[in-house]
Amino acid sequence: MNAITVTTEVNASIETIWQLWNGPEHIMQWNVMSDDWHCPHAENDPKTGGRFNFVMALKDGSFSFDFAGVYTDVIANQLMSYKLDDGRRSTILFTGSSPVRITETFEPNVSMPSEDQQRACQSVLNNFKMYAEKALVSS
Repeated sequence: MNAITVTTEVNASIETIWQLWNGPEHIMQWNVMSDDWHCPHAENDPKTGGRFNFVMALKDGSFSFDFAGVYTDVIANQLMSYKLDDGRRSTILFTGSSPVRITETFEPNVSMPSEDQQRACQSVLNNFKMYAEKALVSS
């Protein structure tokens, strides 16, 4: 299956974006696919060799899963590459400045339709954009 790429542009500084992208207290606010989901727990050690675990759960309690893995390459304010515990890989690039373009390219899960995975990942990026830009207005 071919890699999937999604992207968004966020009107904020890269320093703000990096903080909101990586802080567990922030991840739990924006890392959801739709209003039916939430992220009740997040652990994140954003450095090469660091681990992450984001619990993704339906709000009604009927299903949850751990989105977990290890960072294989991290360059602050520029790049994050990781390997999920199931072996799939992803790279996230942060380019430009105000707006910052966030581009994620990932290996899809072969047991799920590519279109669904692309839609879900794009939705998460869109949620991040809204969260980050709202945080700027609130501060």
